Amino acid sequence: MKSIFDEKTYQEVKSRMKALSPDSERQWGKMTVAQMLWHCQLPIRIAIKNKEPKRKSNPLIRLLFKKSLYNDKPWRKNLPTVKAAKATEEKDFEKEFRTLSEMITELHHLKGRENWNPHPIFGEFTPEQWGKLQYKHLDHHLKQFGV
Repeated sequence: MKSIFDEKTYQEVKSRMKALSPDSERQWGKMTVAQMLWHCQLPIRIAIKNKEPKRKSNPLIRLLFKKSLYNDKPWRKNLPTVKAAKATEEKDFEKEFRTLSEMITELHHLKGRENWNPHPIFGEFTPEQWGKLQYKHLDHHLKQFGV
């Protein structure tokens, strides 16, 4: 599984993002490309901020889904998303592109961070798992828009 912390993979993601345009058409789902760019910011923001979760994550969710977040098996199309990450209003492509691009760069530069707080839903991840999780989510949505 690729990791956003790997230089080659980081450059690949940035290159694929450059292939997006405001007119990029989704291959599945309901989000526009601008909404997808906004949506992809949430998991990266969680990793960058590295805050201690306010409550314990659900053990059942961890048991059922956690390994699928960073393994080699692709996610199926049209997976449900948490309410906080659902784009319910139109977004500005240029603004969301710029923000996501900057966040990906910031996250990539955190590859040497040793102390990562637990994910608020899925609990503890190793640094390697954080990098794989972030890549897998970005890859899933870039494929959603054909890049």
